[in-house]
Amino acid sequence: DDPIFTRRIRSACRLFEDLPNHEVTVPDRTALWLPRGTSDYDDTTTVMFLDEFQNTRLPQYDFDIVGWMQEAVESPTCPHFVTGSAMSILAREILGRGALFGRFRSKPIDPLTGYWGSELARRSADHYKANVSEEIAPVLAERCGGNPFYIDAVVGQASEQGRSIATEEDLNEILAVDLSSGFIWAELSDQVDKWITRINEHGITKWVLYLSALEEGERLDLDRIRTALWEKDRKQVSREQIFDVLVKLSRGDLVEYMELGGWFRKVKDPILLEFLKVWGQIDVEGRSGKQVRDELERKYLRMKRQFVELTGYLAEVYMAQVLLNAQRKTLPGKYFHRENDVKIPRFNYMTLRECFGIGPNREVDIHGAAGIEHWVAESKWHRDRPVGILAIEKLLEKADMVKQECDPDFVRVWFFSHGGFTQEAKAFMKEKGVLWSTREDLDGLLDHTGLRRLPGDFSSSE
Repeated sequence: DDPIFTRRIRSACRLFEDLPNHEVTVPDRTALWLPRGTSDYDDTTTVMFLDEFQNTRLPQYDFDIVGWMQEAVESPTCPHFVTGSAMSILAREILGRGALFGRFRSKPIDPLTGYWGSELARRSADHYKANVSEEIAPVLAERCGGNPFYIDAVVGQASEQGRSIATEEDLNEILAVDLSSGFIWAELSDQVDKWITRINEHGITKWVLYLSALEEGERLDLDRIRTALWEKDRKQVSREQIFDVLVKLSRGDLVEYMELGGWFRKVKDPILLEFLKVWGQIDVEGRSGKQVRDELERKYLRMKRQFVELTGYLAEVYMAQVLLNAQRKTLPGKYFHRENDVKIPRFNYMTLRECFGIGPNREVDIHGAAGIEHWVAESKWHRDRPVGILAIEKLLEKADMVKQECDPDFVRVWFFSHGGFTQEAKAFMKEKGVLWSTREDLDGLLDHTGLRRLPGDFSSSE
């Protein structure tokens, strides 16, 4: 009638009553040990999830509770899962050293692939009652860097404005609004302002962050930032001060610090970088928000299309996900028009639209790297026009280029054509060992790997 679990809950309630009365000697230790004590005494499993764990170490407070957690997290019946938005300080300083070193295993949350980003866009559209076309969904995911929050925010913004997202122009206009005054602006402004408040070194933190976002290329030039700071704000600071500020910004994942090399680069977050440029003009330079938003919208509406064939890119996204889902497995050879089944390796990375240098025919639709084996794949979405030998020869040239640039032992070549292939092309591919698939074959592969089939209700073909 009175289990130990119930008594522990009552003990927890008494703890909250005793705290304001100063009747607990070490309240932080008592609170942190309580979940483990509950699971130990009642012989049950209690799972703890702690978000924004980097806030256990705040520079403005002169205490650290991490040491008290060492015993709490070692219980097999009370596992702790911790997450955070500032992974650098979390992994390197809190979990990577000191009392909690070796007591956690890390599992990075990677960006969504194009396929799953498209799925999220589709489901968000259903939730918000927004109209996002199947063809544009993978482009939306790519522009958002595979970040679930950004994808959902853009779809939500489209719903709020009563706008459809069917073309890149639609997407650019929605992005311009959300980056400068919408959901993304609100969330990122809050995160950036909180982190700057934590460090605020030398009164130049905002300027250094803004100027780093304006840098050309990925690598940051500290001397150029120092010069720009003098030109824009008339502040004379040393290179060492700039370095110190960038180190602290890197702890909040606002820039990347290559610690062994002693240099910095921009974060790989396209939306955050665009936001910082807008935020800097408004909050740092003090320009009119309305004027900055108008300029951003004008810039985005003038952007050239990045994807000439939206349906072709959609097929590439699905093809890449087939390979990712089938890693370390075999796929039926019939879907590639081969007698034997095809073994899929474990890929170290897979990229879409990868360019190898400058010039024509240097872009590879799909490139998967698996050590000594690489894959090169291409997609053509022509409904009533079968692919001929010329396109196959160009793909083989790209495979040779990948072999030369990346030095694998061999390159597997795969060609998808919605409209099929000419008889001459089929014979040529058989001779050259090229894997090939039609629309029906790709749908079969999607079924086999547990993925959704390609949508079939496009209004036009490309």
